[in-house]
Amino acid sequence: MDRILNLVRNQLIEVIEWTDDSRDTLSFRWPDEDKEIKNGAQLIVRESQQVQFVAAGQFADLFNPGKHTLSTENIPVLSTILGWKYGFQSPFKCDVYYLNTRLFTGNKWGTSNPVMMRDQDFGVVRLRAFGTYDFRIVDAPKFLKEVAGTDQNFRLDEFNDTMRSRIVSVFTEALAKAHVPVLDIAQRYSELGDALLPIINPVIQDKYGLEVSSFILENVSVPPEVEQAIDKRSSMGVIDNLNDYVKYQMGVAMGQGGEAGAAATVPAQMAMGFGMAQEMMKSMQSPASGAPAAGTLGASVAPAASLDVLTPEQVAQALGVSVEDVMASIEAGDLKARKIGSAWRIAKSALEEFLRG
Repeated sequence: MDRILNLVRNQLIEVIEWTDDSRDTLSFRWPDEDKEIKNGAQLIVRESQQVQFVAAGQFADLFNPGKHTLSTENIPVLSTILGWKYGFQSPFKCDVYYLNTRLFTGNKWGTSNPVMMRDQDFGVVRLRAFGTYDFRIVDAPKFLKEVAGTDQNFRLDEFNDTMRSRIVSVFTEALAKAHVPVLDIAQRYSELGDALLPIINPVIQDKYGLEVSSFILENVSVPPEVEQAIDKRSSMGVIDNLNDYVKYQMGVAMGQGGEAGAAATVPAQMAMGFGMAQEMMKSMQSPASGAPAAGTLGASVAPAASLDVLTPEQVAQALGVSVEDVMASIEAGDLKARKIGSAWRIAKSALEEFLRG
């Protein structure tokens, strides 16, 4: 008699539990080996797990984390399916599916082919994009029905390709609806990822019973011809801001002062009229200074008389003095000078200096 009882007891399942050590299992069908579950058996559901009972091909009770006693009193859906009436206490058979509800992180997605997009600046462009996303199971019956099916051990790699293609499809539609210019995408990666979540999640949840908790856009690239157009636009931006750049350079040079400041300024940004050279010539014609005689100075300056303006270097050469003496006379206020240099030479020199830097 005891042997018969032990045999019957061995055919009954008294404790149901599952520990996952794979880190990539989405759902697991608990192996019953044709055994029946004892009425009153213990079901253990750990954190980040859910258990879905399936009886006679129908979804029955869903259990959340905790320790549960399986009886007709606390499994109402299963009791209805199996037709237990009047508290009939007997073993029963059904499929038990464990679902892993933890967050699956770092899943990669990317466009296998360029995505066609209409841009307000460049017209129709082709984009490639890639990034990562995190997701979890939020609707166990739908996930089992649409994704895992009756697979005993459904792993992440079996679903990656399907999920990736679905993510790319939704991303393409969402990006087209967002109307974000290509030039602004690189500056709005994180913003775009957050903005796309409300668009992606309804589709993913309705189709697969999943929720994407984080969608990260790591890179968006355009064809080489569009990159060249962007580079040209950047260059135009430099030219547009060249005036401010020249002003900045002049301010820095003036702040340095002395010969170093004069050397750092844009070439030819200071020029002096010929009349200034004559004033300087007169001021330097004194016996004490040992300057050349008036006739000699006049002959030296004469070749330059046809010029409208002279730079400090030209004046120094014409007078036979050093550039330092010319600049010192200007700074001391003995000579008058104007900053009237050629705008084109200033712009060209500043641009060349900017590009070299």
